[in-house]
Amino acid sequence: MDTRKEENELHLLGGSTEYKQDYAPEVLEAFTNKHPGNDYWVRFNCPEFTSLCPITGQPDFATIHIDYIPDVKMVESKSLKLYLFSFRSHGAFHEDCVNIIMKDLIKLMDPKYIEVTGIFTPRGGISIYPYCNYGRPGTKYEKLAEQRLFNHNS
Repeated sequence: MDTRKEENELHLLGGSTEYKQDYAPEVLEAFTNKHPGNDYWVRFNCPEFTSLCPITGQPDFATIHIDYIPDVKMVESKSLKLYLFSFRSHGAFHEDCVNIIMKDLIKLMDPKYIEVTGIFTPRGGISIYPYCNYGRPGTKYEKLAEQRLFNHNS
């Protein structure tokens, strides 16, 4: 296996870690998928996601699930961890967080399909579980996105 290509694509692994204090999509890194001809799922679970309510400034806690079918590029997990950590001091509603995460990952990887779910801890007696997804237009993945959206939690 030629690790030089990965070393040229990835800059965070093996180095000192700098935690950004506000929303930082620039920390996301991608690497080349070695199996772009295969359809397969990749799932990330982040049980320690934190953001701030943009109105009250109170912290919101969630588990974020990211599921995607990669194409040519894949997100590197340490960069994803640092990216999600960067929401810690960022003010955004729950629904905004999951959509921002999805759009940033689409921009980074151009996956065949992606979905992001936020399982937010109840605050004030109510919990919110926003879900968003995307399938590449004009493909079977666009149909998959529509099916999964319309059958979500059914």
